[in-house]
Amino acid sequence: MIPFSPPGVYAPQEDTALLADVLADESLAPGAAVLDLGTGTGALALDAARQGSCVTAVDVSWRAACAARVNAWRAGLPVRVRRGNLFAPVRGQSFDLILANPPYVPAPGGGRPRGAARAWDAGPDGRLVLDRICREAPALLRPGGVLLLVHSALSGPDRTLGRLAAAGLRAAVVRRRRIAFGRVLRGRLEWLRERGALSAADETEELVVVRAELPR
Repeated sequence: MIPFSPPGVYAPQEDTALLADVLADESLAPGAAVLDLGTGTGALALDAARQGSCVTAVDVSWRAACAARVNAWRAGLPVRVRRGNLFAPVRGQSFDLILANPPYVPAPGGGRPRGAARAWDAGPDGRLVLDRICREAPALLRPGGVLLLVHSALSGPDRTLGRLAAAGLRAAVVRRRRIAFGRVLRGRLEWLRERGALSAADETEELVVVRAELPR
């Protein structure tokens, strides 16, 4: 079933599919508590619910939260959807698995993104949201809990690994995939090349999935 994706809501793309592949490899106990952070249409939340997990989906966008509710209803799956900024709606809760496909595209200018761009623009280094996740996610994981986080290699996977390791998690890149430049990146290739993030020969973007586990 193709998910309902209204204008302004991030539709499932290559990064969603890559993270879904890694999710499928996770051995989740029945009723595992799963958090889908920045759920968009709810595609990943629905995948987790199909595995028998108890899923909470969060998005800062009202449109995304509504889309996720509609898609859960259409699929007949029990997904609890909350609207809010990152972890704010689930403070005090803990999870066996946290899924995150956050904004990670480097963007010129210092202002915070607005509108649909909130789904991809993430500051000059692409880490406006990534660093918050690395800082705040460990406190919401249960012992043995796992964070699965997808982002672009342009956004510094080594920094992600270092920050998660500093928080006490065992972290590694577990999946990589090269994809053609999307519309957003194509529109800022010159800027990315000027700042050295891409060379003139680069014709693809690498996506990575980081898996970080809190020791028991």
